[in-house]
Amino acid sequence: MRKNIVAGNWKMNNDLSASKKLAKQVAKLVKKSKVKGTKVIIAPTFVNLERVVKATKKSKVKVAAQNMHFAESGAFTGEIAPGMLKSIGVKTVILGHSERREYFGEDDALLAKKVDTALQHNMDVIFCFGEVLEDRKSGKQEQVVESQIKNALFHLEAAAFKNIVLAYEPVWAIGTGETASPEQAQDMHAFIRKTLSDKYGANVADEVSILYGGSVKPANAVEIFSKPDVDGGLIGGAALNAEDFVAIVNAF
Repeated sequence: MRKNIVAGNWKMNNDLSASKKLAKQVAKLVKKSKVKGTKVIIAPTFVNLERVVKATKKSKVKVAAQNMHFAESGAFTGEIAPGMLKSIGVKTVILGHSERREYFGEDDALLAKKVDTALQHNMDVIFCFGEVLEDRKSGKQEQVVESQIKNALFHLEAAAFKNIVLAYEPVWAIGTGETASPEQAQDMHAFIRKTLSDKYGANVADEVSILYGGSVKPANAVEIFSKPDVDGGLIGGAALNAEDFVAIVNAF
């Protein structure tokens, strides 16, 4: 049975003091939460990962990295290897985020290598993908999403998907003034699950959690999470406020 998951991507925000404070606030509120069985993840910046792991060690909150290199080690200045993450207790990594694709030129081929390396290290992957506004307006959203999934993930064996969470980001609905409806989210999530089913079978597709990353907030989380193929959210701005973030967790 697939899991309900709420993951907070802090992006390039919060210094060490703010990161520890926010992590402890989230852990405290999650402990008080009446929602059972929902996995809660937070992803601080690299320099604060170890301290946030320690701050949440005795809680139900898990910590993820926002990115990772595909190499084990080497002359890759400024990059972080999987073994480094695991050595400080981080076993989950976000890969393929729309900002990594747009600002840092990460393509499907590179992301496939990163996914392979993460899985070889027994890490869990939150794999992101989604279409931009031009794709949506031209009706190519399904074609784009299918291509991103197939190019980066469809070389994997079915068993690998036990360690993969998918996160659909309608990039066109983030900071553009455009709004994605819960129905649009469900339509795309259903398409994603069908794409998986066509390749790996219904049993695999039904077990993979698919998160929605389109500006989820406390005000719309209940409606979005009520859709049958939406298993949670990858949260950006709202994850920087503990009360808002845990309110989204409580939407389940």
